[in-house]
Amino acid sequence: MSVFDDPGLFGRLWAAEYDGPGNPDPMPAVDFLADLADGGPVLELAIGTGRVALPLAERGLTVHGVEASEEMVAHLRAKPGGDRIPVVIADMADVPVHGEFRLAYLVFNTLFNLVDAERQADCFRNVARVLSPGGAFVIETFVPDPRSFDSDEQVRVWDVTEDSATIRLHRYDRPAQRFIRQTITFDSDGVHLKPFAMRYAWPHQIDAMAQQAGLRLTERYADWQRRPFQADSSSHISVYRAE
Repeated sequence: MSVFDDPGLFGRLWAAEYDGPGNPDPMPAVDFLADLADGGPVLELAIGTGRVALPLAERGLTVHGVEASEEMVAHLRAKPGGDRIPVVIADMADVPVHGEFRLAYLVFNTLFNLVDAERQADCFRNVARVLSPGGAFVIETFVPDPRSFDSDEQVRVWDVTEDSATIRLHRYDRPAQRFIRQTITFDSDGVHLKPFAMRYAWPHQIDAMAQQAGLRLTERYADWQRRPFQADSSSHISVYRAE
């Protein structure tokens, strides 16, 4: 199956390494989201291994999740408290949950893991369906910078040891606003491929999807510390509210 057609592929390939060193500290996101949760309940799309959900639950919030990868959820379940968070194994764009949530969120660029514009729009529509009146949908993504595309398309040495070598390559489809990334490791066991794809979007395009779903932008920041979003910001935290 193509990397563009399998929502659980990323989790199957990367679950064992997802909590490794080099990943963003989740606590700034946890602090921000806890402030908005208004007592909950809370829904995390692409809950993964629970890096954000578990600290929120520890603060007394009821957290639900959607995750396409059973492997990711297995890592969540193995953590203290992970067995108490309800998780539906499904494509996050479908938001296959019931009830009204005060907060839903999609962090760490994960909106872009939906590699079709239509599926991204589906995600917004389905989130709007399960938010309570005035409820918030929080998105965190990078701001695409076309100046970086050419440099990304070069072969990059990712890691070299005495026993292995890893390189990383990107290929961009600019009209479709998509890229595929391949991480290739060579070792004594052979060649190992870890493909990954994204469909990126600019903030104004994300705003349009939200508006079409009946959600309105109420806040936008450059980071979880609420620093002002500016023209040269490389990422954004956007808060959309249900009418």
